[in-house]
Amino acid sequence: MQVEDTRLDGVKILIPTRHQDARGFFSESWNRKRMQQAGLDIDFVQENHSVSRSVGTVRGLHFQAPPHAQVKLVRCGNGALFDVAVDIRRGSPTFGVWVGVELSAANGKQLLVPAGFAHGFVTRAPDTEILYKCSDYYAPEADGGVAWDSCGIDWGLVGSPVLSDKDARAPALADFDSPFVWDGAS
Repeated sequence: MQVEDTRLDGVKILIPTRHQDARGFFSESWNRKRMQQAGLDIDFVQENHSVSRSVGTVRGLHFQAPPHAQVKLVRCGNGALFDVAVDIRRGSPTFGVWVGVELSAANGKQLLVPAGFAHGFVTRAPDTEILYKCSDYYAPEADGGVAWDSCGIDWGLVGSPVLSDKDARAPALADFDSPFVWDGAS
């Protein structure tokens, strides 16, 4: 597995090795031992799977607040999406800075989103499937979000996005009181 750093400390792009032949491919999308060897010791406890029917569907920017903060490992099972992480740790020198990567069934890339970062994506293909592992269980009382259009992200949209009511009502980053505080370590 190849692990690439991004401009945001802790946000990583993971590219699993694919073994291909005439039938298709095989890939280990996650292996605890290989992750630990790469310095990523994360205990995932839940995996989520969603499908977005329409191109231009935006989901996010979401997070779970402490004490239920989540690390997420995100991949695309079908189609293509532009996946984004935004630093929402108060006091961080990169607060409000985002990084994005194209995840697709074809490229097999994954994005590791640490706790303290909001996560979102926009679909680039119809019937796009996203799968992501989480380091804590879903806790509705800790569920939070930031407005998708308040962080200067270039989503590459053509026309208006398809949004949930929840995402359309999320507070702008400028009006957001983050439950995360930068610890100064990174």
